[in-house]
Amino acid sequence: MAHCIVPEADAILDHEYSLHEKGFVRLVDYLGGDARIVQAARVSYGKGTKTVREDAGLIDYLLRNEHTSPFEQVVLTFHIKMPVFVARQWIRHRTARVNEISGRYSVMKDEFWLPEPAAVAMQSPDNKQGRKNEAVPPEQALEIIETLRAGQKAAYSGYKKLVDAGLAKELARVNLPLSLYTEWYWQIDLHNLFRFLSLRMDAHAQREIRDYAGVILEISEKVCPLACTSFRRHMLNGLRLSSEEAAAFSRLLAGGESGLTGREMERLAEKLARIK
Repeated sequence: MAHCIVPEADAILDHEYSLHEKGFVRLVDYLGGDARIVQAARVSYGKGTKTVREDAGLIDYLLRNEHTSPFEQVVLTFHIKMPVFVARQWIRHRTARVNEISGRYSVMKDEFWLPEPAAVAMQSPDNKQGRKNEAVPPEQALEIIETLRAGQKAAYSGYKKLVDAGLAKELARVNLPLSLYTEWYWQIDLHNLFRFLSLRMDAHAQREIRDYAGVILEISEKVCPLACTSFRRHMLNGLRLSSEEAAAFSRLLAGGESGLTGREMERLAEKLARIK
């Protein structure tokens, strides 16, 4: 098979998917698609399949059984604009190739992320890294947003004053806040993209990075619809159980007691609640 062309993916190249007020995701380029995954698998499986239904079955089998190397044959390149605090979570996934705008060479734009009122919530008492599920009252949310806005305005005013005075940009930038927007080109193979999405679309991930992950999955479905369907089935909406949890299910199905402690049952219930 020569160069793999996916018309649905070609149709959205460079299309800007807007996020929040100023962010976006764009598919810049792609290499391969569902057909490339099947072709790569056929090296091991012989002539393999011939119909879309058979291709879908093979892809589903590969993903279900964690035969991941054929998915590495598909590569997607995105241009993404996001606030720095999202980028710092994102970069923890060290399986991609990244080129980010540099504040040492460029004057950073006066562009900052602000939460929507419905996203403003207090610290969760039982989740040290997250917020409560319920938002604060609208009036309080607007006051908080204005406080954030004032801080951003002051920080950028000081930054621009230093730049205009001739201070090195690499020094002038140091007081800019995490809400500043940054941009990068992000290239990743499909296997590692699915790993990224399974973690960043999880309910425990921060809301703002979940928004970006959801758009990236929507775009990826244009490139590899069959593979993304299997991803949703087995990784995003699937459930992985420990040996103790699996044994407990077996006992429950047989009409017995689970054998789990109260806390273990709570953890199992949390897993079940995350299935979409």
